[in-house]
Amino acid sequence: MSGQDVRVKSSPDGEFGAYLASPAAGRGPGVVVIQEIFGVNKVMRQIADDFAARGYFALAPDLFWRLEPGVQLTDRSDAEWKRAFDLMGRFNQDAGIKDIQSSINYLRHSIAGCTGKVGAVGYCLGGLLAYLTAARTDCDASVGYYGVNIQDKLGEAAKIRKPLMLHIAGKDEFVPPDAQKKIIDGLKNNPLATLHSYPEMNHAFARQGGDHYDKACADLANGRTATFFRQHLS
Repeated sequence: MSGQDVRVKSSPDGEFGAYLASPAAGRGPGVVVIQEIFGVNKVMRQIADDFAARGYFALAPDLFWRLEPGVQLTDRSDAEWKRAFDLMGRFNQDAGIKDIQSSINYLRHSIAGCTGKVGAVGYCLGGLLAYLTAARTDCDASVGYYGVNIQDKLGEAAKIRKPLMLHIAGKDEFVPPDAQKKIIDGLKNNPLATLHSYPEMNHAFARQGGDHYDKACADLANGRTATFFRQHLS
C-alpha cells in the first residue's frame, strides 16, 4: 500500500489535487473519500490509507481547490473551526459534485489496476455530498456519515439509481431531530437507501481523535460500510 498526491482534471475548470492511496495487490475497486470541512487533512488521508489496506484504490479529492488549494485543517482550535466554516459557507456544492464525478472518472480510466467499480464515502459536509453523489453521478455505491442538510435536498432522492447508505447520529448537534425525521421519512421507502441511526451519538462520532469519537459505534458503522462496499463494488 502506498499513498501519493496526484492531479485530477476537472474540465472545463482546470485540475485539482487529490490524495491517492493504492492497494498492495495493485488491483481492486475504487473509492472516492469525500472530505469534511477541514480539507484533505491527516484524518482523510488515514481513511484513504485504511481503504487501500482493504484492497481499494482510495482517492480523496481537494474539493476546496477553487477557494484555496491544499487546505489541511484540524478540529483542534477555534481559529481552524472558524476557517473551516468559512470555507464551507463559500463552497459551491454543484461544482463539488462535478469534481467528484471527475474523481470517479479518474479512478475508472486513469488507474490501470482499478476494476471499474467505484464507490464514494463522505463525512460531515462529505456526508451530504455522498448523498448528492448517489443522485447526480454514475457512482456504483455511496455512503454518507452524519451528513448535514440532506433534509434540504430530498427532492433529489428520486434520481438515486445506485445503492446509498447513510449513518445518522441521533444527537447530532448540526442535524436536529426534526431534520433527522425528514431524512428518515424521505428515504425510508426508497429501496436503494439503507439508513442506520446511532441514537446516543453526536456529530463526527467516527472521526478518530475527535471530541465525539466513539470507538464502538465507529467500528459498527465502518463494519457496515465495509460490508456494503463488498456487496456492491466486488
